[in-house]
Amino acid sequence: MSTGTDTPITPSGSAASPPAPSQATSARRAADWARRAPLMPALVFLIICTQLPFVATIVISFMNWNSLRPRDRGFAGVDNYVEVFTNASLRSSVWNTIVLTVTVVVVSLVLGLLIALLLDRRFAGRGAVRTMMIAPFLVVPIAAALLWKHALFNPSYGLFNGVLTWIWQLFGSDSPPQPEWLTAAPKIAIEAALIWQWTPFMMLILLAGLQSKPADAEEAARMDGANAWQVFRYLTFPHLRQYLELGALLGSIYIVQNFDAVFTITSGSLGTANLPYTIYQTFFQAGNYGLASAMGVVVVIATIIIATFALRVVSSMFKEENAR
Repeated sequence: MSTGTDTPITPSGSAASPPAPSQATSARRAADWARRAPLMPALVFLIICTQLPFVATIVISFMNWNSLRPRDRGFAGVDNYVEVFTNASLRSSVWNTIVLTVTVVVVSLVLGLLIALLLDRRFAGRGAVRTMMIAPFLVVPIAAALLWKHALFNPSYGLFNGVLTWIWQLFGSDSPPQPEWLTAAPKIAIEAALIWQWTPFMMLILLAGLQSKPADAEEAARMDGANAWQVFRYLTFPHLRQYLELGALLGSIYIVQNFDAVFTITSGSLGTANLPYTIYQTFFQAGNYGLASAMGVVVVIATIIIATFALRVVSSMFKEENAR
């Protein structure tokens, strides 16, 4: 007589216990572990080098810890975080960080888009021009900052003043101006150096987007009488929207943490100190470990938020590519 189920019946009439995992399942689990086991040392190394120091930074950020007063160390609660956003000088550093990041990202995106549109066309030597255009992004950041500070901005032998001297001499003037670029416009000097270095990065991302653009839609639009501006406005720009977002997010992640240009070009003087440079000053010069750790946590949280949006943009781009 059937019991109505597939459960096997023992001779005594009771239901048998479920069978143990099959050998195939055990073999699959062993194979999965064999693939993951070689990654364990790297994972442990990553946790030790990144996560444990960050946890220690979070703990220190809630402490009143100044190396100049080692005996006064104790729990400070959220006082360090309150000071980050209420102290006038620290607020200025936060504002400088925001202005620097937004300015560099926006200008780099605009210039990168213009250059990408030019390099997307066919012309003789296009490969060599592309290689030269990405060269600034390959320069070490500290070397790029030194290049701008000494080779371009220096009032005595810099390129900018040399060009001004040559132009003035063409018009017969014997006393050409020799402006102090770093003193007259310190923030613009830092922004110019970073824009020069990050424009090739934006150009690469946007050029990749242009090369993935479907050519048949543009050909159809031109056959229907659309001019170059209409093709760019209604076809090219909407297609590049996600690439523009990706470039802006990735650029923001790196520029918000920029230290090299500020440290090298102005050393944080003349109101150019951003949050990473202020962290350096607070930790290494003032010895205020608690406040510096709180500022570092704020920067990391801001970076994580930006990175989250960047990952969403990347995932949506992959989904669209797979849907085609």
